[in-house]
Amino acid sequence: MQFTPIGYLRCALTTKAQAPRQPVAAADTQGRIELLAGHNFEHALEDLDSWELIWVLFWFHHNPGWRPKVLPPRSTTGRKGVFATRAPHRPNPIGMSVVRLLRVENLVVHVSDCDMLDGTPILDIKPYVAYTDAHPRAGAGWLYG
Repeated sequence: MQFTPIGYLRCALTTKAQAPRQPVAAADTQGRIELLAGHNFEHALEDLDSWELIWVLFWFHHNPGWRPKVLPPRSTTGRKGVFATRAPHRPNPIGMSVVRLLRVENLVVHVSDCDMLDGTPILDIKPYVAYTDAHPRAGAGWLYG
């Protein structure tokens, strides 16, 4: 199995310490996804600008390995299994974030509420569809209990 980036994120965040923990904590952090030329991505971007929010799937490129147990910042009861967290230290370091779409210009997707680092390889972009993606009554797992 191989993944090939469709582009790269460009933003002011360059270190893990600067990265917000989640997109909601990244309010107004702006960036741009620069898609690679020569792949017909300009056609793939058609109609994307009609969405307010988009999913961005990306590669945690600063993580050299994974850990089966991690200590999330909001954990009050110790380490958790990595699959029960959103930690970047995963067997396959794939991340996903919902970001606010500002505009699309040629092969550049301008976004805000961005929790990724500069140079992050982007694997895919999908529209955020509220009626299927939001589940307001879903439990909060270990976060509040």
